[in-house]
Amino acid sequence: MTSPPRIPGRRLLHSPGPTPLPDAVLQAMSNQPMDLADPRVDANIAACELGLKRLLQTDRADVFMYAANGHGVWEAVVENLAAPGESLLVPGTGHFSESWAIQAEALGRQVLRTPWAPGWPIDADAVEQVLRDDRRHTIKAVLAVHTDTAGGVTSDIGALRRAIDAAQHPALLVADVVASLGAAPFAMDTLGVDVAVGASQKGLMCPPGLGFVAVNAVAFGVAERNPAPRFYWDWVRRKHDLSYRKFCGTPPQNMLLGLEAALGLIFAEGLDQVWQRHARLAGAVHAAVQGWRTGGALDFFGQQAASRSVSVTTITLGPGIDVEALRSVARERFQVAIAGGLGPLTGKAFRIGHLGDCNPAMILGAIGGVEAALLCLGVDVGEGGTRRAVASLAQG
Repeated sequence: MTSPPRIPGRRLLHSPGPTPLPDAVLQAMSNQPMDLADPRVDANIAACELGLKRLLQTDRADVFMYAANGHGVWEAVVENLAAPGESLLVPGTGHFSESWAIQAEALGRQVLRTPWAPGWPIDADAVEQVLRDDRRHTIKAVLAVHTDTAGGVTSDIGALRRAIDAAQHPALLVADVVASLGAAPFAMDTLGVDVAVGASQKGLMCPPGLGFVAVNAVAFGVAERNPAPRFYWDWVRRKHDLSYRKFCGTPPQNMLLGLEAALGLIFAEGLDQVWQRHARLAGAVHAAVQGWRTGGALDFFGQQAASRSVSVTTITLGPGIDVEALRSVARERFQVAIAGGLGPLTGKAFRIGHLGDCNPAMILGAIGGVEAALLCLGVDVGEGGTRRAVASLAQG
C-alpha cells in the first residue's frame, strides 16, 4: 500500500479542540518521566495548580486535576455534589448542556432542564423561576456551560449567580469553562462560581487528556457531607500533600509538564493581551461570515452578536450543501481542518476554531481555505469573506 504524496507545509488545525500545540509544549512533553520521589514532580504539580488558579482568577478554590477529558470532570462534579436520586439543574444552552444532563441522569441523579432556544445563550430568568419553584431546595447545583462548543454561543455566568441569589436558593453554581478558559476572561471568585470545570485541549494549548476542577470551600463542604460512593473522582480523598494521593495514583507527568509550559506562555504574553488577541481573531472570522452570508447559503448559528464566542464560530449551511464534503475538500485540498456540527447541528453546520496557539496569519489561512472549498463545491459566498477578514484585522 503506497502512502499519499507529502504536501509541504503544515495543515492548519481549526477545530475548537484539539487545538494546535506550541513548540514549547511539545518540547516540555518530550522530557523523560521522573520517579515520584523526585522533587521536580511536586514542583511541576504545584506550578500547574497555581497557574490554573491564576488563570481562573481565584484565591479561594482548591484545584484537583485528573487524567481525564471534560466528560470525566463532569462526572467528578456530579459524584461529589449530589447523591444518587438528588436533583441538579442544567440550563439549556445546546449540545453540551444536554450531554451533561444525560450523563448526570446515567449516574442516577434527577435532572431538571430549562428550555433552550437554538442560537441563544442561557435564559437566566428561566433559571431563576425554576429555583423559585423549588421551595424545598432539593436542587443541589446549577451546572452551566459557559461556552457551548457546538453552537459557539457564550452565556452570562454572572447573570446566573444573580438569578440564584434573587431566588434565595442555596444551589451551588458550577461553570464549565472547557471552551472559554484561556480565550475569554473568567473571574471565578468575582462571578460567585463555586466550581469551575476545565480541560487541556482548547485554550490551554495541550493535548486532550487532562481535566481539572477548581472547588471553593462551600462546594468542598458539600462534597464532604455527600454520602455518594466514589473513589477516583473524590475531592476529599484527593486533597492531600502527596502527589500520589492528589492523582489517586501516578500523575500524568508529561501532560503536566506540557500544561506548565502552556501556562507559562499565557502569562508571558499577558492575560489582557491573550483575551484581546482572541477577540481580534474572532472578529476576523465573524467579519468573514458577514460576507459569506450575503450569498444566502451560509449564516451565523449564534443569534446575538454579543454572545458569539471568541473561541469558535458555528456557521449554518443551506439545504443541499454537503458539510462532510466541504470539510474533506478544505482538509485534503487546502490543508485546513475544520469541525462539523454536533447534536441537532449534525450535517447542518461547520465550525471554525480560533482559540489557543493562533495568530492572524493562521486565521486568514483558515478563512481563505474554507472560502476556496466553498467555491469548489459551488456554494454562493456572496461578497466573500477573506477580504472582510483582512479589513477587520487591518483595523485592529
